[in-house]
Amino acid sequence: MHKDFIDALKPITIIASTVLALDQIIKLYVQATFSALTQEIVIPGFFNLVYVLNKGAAFGILNREDINWQAYFFIAVSLVAILIILYMVYSINERDKFFLFGMGAILGGALGNLVDRVRLGMVIDYLDFYFKSFHWPAFNIADTAITLGAISLLISFFKKEKNASNTD
Repeated sequence: MHKDFIDALKPITIIASTVLALDQIIKLYVQATFSALTQEIVIPGFFNLVYVLNKGAAFGILNREDINWQAYFFIAVSLVAILIILYMVYSINERDKFFLFGMGAILGGALGNLVDRVRLGMVIDYLDFYFKSFHWPAFNIADTAITLGAISLLISFFKKEKNASNTD
């Protein structure tokens, strides 16, 4: 293995492990503390902790009771995503902090939701933000990490593109 690959895996592993641990600890807390479909108001009019079981993807996409293949599909998607992340880390030589954070965050988020799908066949969502009649679908730390990781990767790629165009 390339030494650069091993060096890049260190921060990615730390970030992914932190995301995975935090996500799973909160999910276990929510599962032990709440009944399904209950909530605890944390900031009135803005934020609740909830216990929602989601068979689908982010924001409840494919969260339907009349189909039963979602868990297998999303387990496969998670495993493919993990392989793609490892391949990208291995094959991309220029790795900045945004790239490493993005890969670690996405990996940790994918693993967090994968653990739920293997363990329960669905994902536990617990963060519920709303304002007046606007109510964002419930989500979790793993989803947040995937989103922040994707934004971080975009920043990394745009910085790299900008630097490449400035050297021409």
